[in-house]
Amino acid sequence: MSDLDPHVHQPARLRILMLLSGVDSADFAFLQKTLQLTKGNLSSHMARLERAGYVRVTKAFHGNMPNTSYRLTRLGRTRLAAYWKAIDEIRHGAE
Repeated sequence: MSDLDPHVHQPARLRILMLLSGVDSADFAFLQKTLQLTKGNLSSHMARLERAGYVRVTKAFHGNMPNTSYRLTRLGRTRLAAYWKAIDEIRHGAE
């Protein structure tokens, strides 16, 4: 049985990765509103995912307003897929 990746297994980070896996990219405000996380909580999780190489952060300006967007990296997609595989192994082992 595979070990569960602690970067993915944490509930908020799993939700973040799942959301990012379905879109090209998402900005901070969208993630915060959709996931209903505080700014500090979302920032902390995103920093951890960025350090692990699972998300790529892009900072830009839209007009005079700063905008931070996030994209799932290839590594992030691979690790999310491996997580689901490990969950399936656990599930099937329990049958």
